[in-house]
Amino acid sequence: MSAVTVARNVRVAIWTVMAVLVAGGVIWFAVFTANKPATPAPPATADSQVAREDSHRLTSPPAEKAQLVEFLDFECEACRAAEPLVAELKEEYGDRITFTHRYFPLPGHLNSGTAALAVEAAARQGHYEAMVTKLFATQPEWGGKQDSQAALFRTYAEGLGLDMARFDQDVAAEDAKERIRRDIADGKTLGVTGTPTFFLNGEKLTLNTEAQFRQLLDDAVK
Repeated sequence: MSAVTVARNVRVAIWTVMAVLVAGGVIWFAVFTANKPATPAPPATADSQVAREDSHRLTSPPAEKAQLVEFLDFECEACRAAEPLVAELKEEYGDRITFTHRYFPLPGHLNSGTAALAVEAAARQGHYEAMVTKLFATQPEWGGKQDSQAALFRTYAEGLGLDMARFDQDVAAEDAKERIRRDIADGKTLGVTGTPTFFLNGEKLTLNTEAQFRQLLDDAVK
């Protein structure tokens, strides 16, 4: 079997996994409801529900031509499978498209909310992408576990050289949990039911193939 054929088969397998796993259920997670404040998360507005001002932007093109927003779950196998392709697309289109992440932990993934909090705490020290990369790289080790993986995520933060006193404080911070609740609320308003879900210039995408994804991005930057 040629290298080209192998690569093609791998791509097909990735899209198959994504198609199966994207069909998530209702969106919420116990870690965010345990200490839910009396006031609900602010409702999404027409100009901010897809990407808010403080959403995590991975690229800053000098002349933006489009915005691609991904709602993701760090325990989601489909998100992990899609990550290499998304990284490739970011490299190709990052000078024209703003790539943005939003949190969307699914209820069936018992550590997805904890993972999102670890990422948010790392982000507050300027290490958002480093923690995301670490969680996806190690997902087979902790994904699907029934017990809390918070201690493991803390070791990842230590490995990144973070200020651990600040990390612990941010993981426990109510505003960090509220930020994730807000992303979930926006996603629900937008009709997100599984991950990864992509929005291109505010329009929810139904993706079937890598070629289709690339064509949509090509059309958006013309």
